[in-house]
Amino acid sequence: MDFTFLPRTTFKSKTFAHYSIKSYYAVKENTIYRNSGFYYIGKNSENIEKLVKVFKRGYASELLENAKSELLRSLRHENSTVPEVIFCDSGFDVAAIKNFRHFLNNDPVLSSIPFILDGSGLSDKDLTYYKKNKVLDEIVFFDDFNEESILSKSQFLNKVKSRSNELTINSTEKNSSPIQNILKRIFDIVAALFVLVALSPLLLLVALAIKIESKGPVFYISKRAGKGYRIFNFYKFRTMFTGADEKIGDFAHLNLYTANGTDAAGPVFIKINNDPRITRVGSFLRNSSLDELPQFLNVLMGDMSLVGNRPLPLYEAATLTTDEWAKRFMAPAGITGLWQIKKRGKEDMSAEERISLDIDYADNCNFVYDLWIMAQTPSALIQKTNA
Repeated sequence: MDFTFLPRTTFKSKTFAHYSIKSYYAVKENTIYRNSGFYYIGKNSENIEKLVKVFKRGYASELLENAKSELLRSLRHENSTVPEVIFCDSGFDVAAIKNFRHFLNNDPVLSSIPFILDGSGLSDKDLTYYKKNKVLDEIVFFDDFNEESILSKSQFLNKVKSRSNELTINSTEKNSSPIQNILKRIFDIVAALFVLVALSPLLLLVALAIKIESKGPVFYISKRAGKGYRIFNFYKFRTMFTGADEKIGDFAHLNLYTANGTDAAGPVFIKINNDPRITRVGSFLRNSSLDELPQFLNVLMGDMSLVGNRPLPLYEAATLTTDEWAKRFMAPAGITGLWQIKKRGKEDMSAEERISLDIDYADNCNFVYDLWIMAQTPSALIQKTNA
C-alpha cells in the first residue's frame, strides 16, 4: 500500500506525492506495518518544511482528531504504513494532547512511535506539567533545532522505544513472582519515606552548603534511561559547577573507560578521575555518597528501586541497544546494585565488565538477592571515589 506524503520540495504546493515504503516496522495480529517519514499535527508550515528536508516524506494534519482518523485508517489496512515519528505543534491545550497520548497508548503499534512536542511558545507552567507527568516522549524547540538534531533525536527515540517494547515482552515471559515484585515495591516505598524523613535536617544542610559555595540549582536533574529504556528525570545533589555538562568534551582524554581500552564502537561510559568540574562541596558529597540521597524521590515516584542497575544518561543508553547489551535494561533502575558493591572505587574496570555485572543482576534479580546486595552496600559506600 502507498501512503500519502507531503511533497519533496515545498509545503506550499497544492499537489501531494505518493511514495512506496519498503521498511518493516511492527507486527500486530499477523499484520506487518511499515514505517517511514513523519506525521506532523499543526499549522506551522516552517516546521513542516524543515521536517520534509529531514525525512523527505511525511504527512500533516491540522487537528488532533484528524490525525487520529488518519492513523486508524492506516492501521486498518493490511501491510499499511505508519510514521516513524509523530510531531505535534504547541498550539493545542494540555487536555487535548493528553487525550491524544492516551489514544496512542491504546494501540501496541502506535504506542511504539515516538511522540514529540514542539515546546516553542509554551508557558513555563505547561512545560513543567509535561515534563513532570511524562505525557510526551520528548519536548524539542524547533527554533533552536537544526535538521541534523531532529533526525538524531528521532532515530534515538525510535531505537530505545523499539527495544523497550521487545524487553517488555521478554520481561513478561520471564518467570517472575508477582508476590516478590509487590514486596520489592512496598519495601522501596517504606524505606524511601523513612530515609527522606529521618535525614531531612541533613538534606537541608547539604542544600545550604551547595548554594553558599557556587551559583546554580541545588539539584542536578538529567534525563536517564531505566528499565525497558523508559526515560525519566533523575535527581542528584549538584556536585559540579553550572554548565559542566557542556564541557565534557574538553576532558574526554581523562575518561577512565577510554584509557582502559574500551572499544569506541561498543558501550560508551564516561568516568573522569579527579574531575576538575567538581566543586569542593561536591567532592565531599561524592566521596560520602550524600549526592545520591535525592534519588529516594525517584524511588517514591516509581522511576527507580533501591536495588537495580544504574539508570544511564541517554548518550550511554543509546550505545546499548544491541541484543548483546540490551538485556541489562530488563532489570529495574536502582540506587545501588551489583556493579556498585563489586566495582566501586576501582580503576581497573572496563565498560564490558560493568555491563556484564548488570546483565548478571538482570538474570538473577529477586527480593532476597536485593536484600543481600543492600547488606553489602555500606562497605562499598566508604570506598572513596571522585567519579
